Amino acid sequence: MGKLSIFNKAIFFVNTILALVTLVAIIVPFVPVTTLPALSVLSLIVPLLVVVNFVFLLYWILLKKKHLFLSGMLLLIWYFVLGPFYQFSGASNTVNEKNGNTLTIMSFNARSFNELKQLDIKNVDSLILDFVTDKNPDILCFQECHYALKRNDALSQYDHKFVDFTYGKHRGKVIQAIYSKFPIVKVDSVDFPNSSNNAIFADILLNMDTIRIYNLHLQSFRIVPEINTIKSEESSKLFAKSRRVMLKQYEQANLVRENIENTHFKKVVAGDFNNTQYSNIYQTIKGDMNDTFDEKGTGFGRTYDLLGFPIRIDYILTDPDFEVLAHQNFNEKLSDHYPVMATLRLKSE
Repeated sequence: MGKLSIFNKAIFFVNTILALVTLVAIIVPFVPVTTLPALSVLSLIVPLLVVVNFVFLLYWILLKKKHLFLSGMLLLIWYFVLGPFYQFSGASNTVNEKNGNTLTIMSFNARSFNELKQLDIKNVDSLILDFVTDKNPDILCFQECHYALKRNDALSQYDHKFVDFTYGKHRGKVIQAIYSKFPIVKVDSVDFPNSSNNAIFADILLNMDTIRIYNLHLQSFRIVPEINTIKSEESSKLFAKSRRVMLKQYEQANLVRENIENTHFKKVVAGDFNNTQYSNIYQTIKGDMNDTFDEKGTGFGRTYDLLGFPIRIDYILTDPDFEVLAHQNFNEKLSDHYPVMATLRLKSE
């Protein structure tokens, strides 16, 4: 085994520092953001920290050094406490047979159907509508929906819809929509203070049961995920901005959680949380609900690319009253987000 060279001592020092940062990041999801707002930002880079620790582990294994136990133990703690960001196996992505208690739900941040031409692709609005029509979910949740969908007949295969937009007041407001093939008996919203974002919900009649579908869009960091853009911002300003957004997201997550706890209906929560599954934001909303990706997903479950790294910030969560039959992530580049869809079955009483 032998003693470490000066170079390897320096490597182990860096390994130790990053291991401590990783340990804090593992604890952060279980601590309210208001307690450690600055450290809560670490939840955004947990996948990167895991990869770095894995590289250190391989390095020490190749050198046959006992120092491998530092990153090795942290990776075990991460895996069993927070769960992986890559699923090696899962069930079939599709369900061949459906009954009256089965439904498919899609969540998609459509970035206003490319209204500002961020993508150099023609007719993105038509491509999105064609994609949805092809996948044909029973319930469709759009975040950053285009305001024109309030008054046009696109997606006419859905007899029921709720597009949260007041005529003439769409500027600066994030518009959301819930489309349903099942009757909608009530709609409302969870308004977020001092924010253009919000959460909407629809109570939907599924056979003899009423289920509540939430469509969330939490506060955005509004950071263009490109290295040059991030480098151009002062690190102190970037960190302070991220801290403020985390606090705003935490406020919004608690408002959603309060509404969830005050309804007796069976619930499904879909939407863009703008944060990873390793955040206290996610844990606050999730509670004892099931994440469809954890249940039936495969691969990274990528819904967004951050500096080229696939991360998950869009989710479908379900009450334990639902059995998750399938989960799908799609690779269609029609927005800065990628759509996600799940097939659920409401369990018999």
